[in-house]
Amino acid sequence: MPENRGPITLAITGASGSAYGLRLLECLLGAGRRVYLLISRPGRLVVRMETGLELPSRPEEIRRLLSERFQAAEGQLRVFGPEQWTAPVASGSNPPQAMVVCPCTVSTLSAIACGASNNLLERAADVMLKEQRKLILVVRETPFSAVHLENMLKLARLGVLIMPAAPGFYHRPRSVDDLVDFMVARVLDQLGIEHGLGPRWGE
Repeated sequence: MPENRGPITLAITGASGSAYGLRLLECLLGAGRRVYLLISRPGRLVVRMETGLELPSRPEEIRRLLSERFQAAEGQLRVFGPEQWTAPVASGSNPPQAMVVCPCTVSTLSAIACGASNNLLERAADVMLKEQRKLILVVRETPFSAVHLENMLKLARLGVLIMPAAPGFYHRPRSVDDLVDFMVARVLDQLGIEHGLGPRWGE
């Protein structure tokens, strides 16, 4: 069974880089962590375009598919729809330990920065802000406009960790998977989760 620690919310939006989110989900489940998964409709579309994985529209069907794919334990993964306001992540009375938006679109970044709660993902992020819990945004866009940068600065000043999807190359990656693992490893480091995804600087 998963370790008895607070769950982690993982949100996957429609930014390019869906492999980051899926690999992070795999690693979180592999580490025995409980995960609340939120995935937008554009996120499902991009997952299909970039990976060929066809995610169904119903949260329970997504849960079954991904639980089987990543060999999750019973009850380890929960998936919530965009308007499922009864989900634990919608209230500060039951916030997760941390939340990661990976990948994060600049529109999601903007919505979080202005406090919008038009869907469950935005509300979940707003809860993390007001409860002063860890919120990590793996922003995927290039180039950044002044608006994007101002939104990131605003959130960074509120304690949000901004991690643009910009993998390093000092580990001499040989595949796209190596680049994905580099970014996922940095996110896991920030969550305090041990991993062996690659060598560290100086090793």
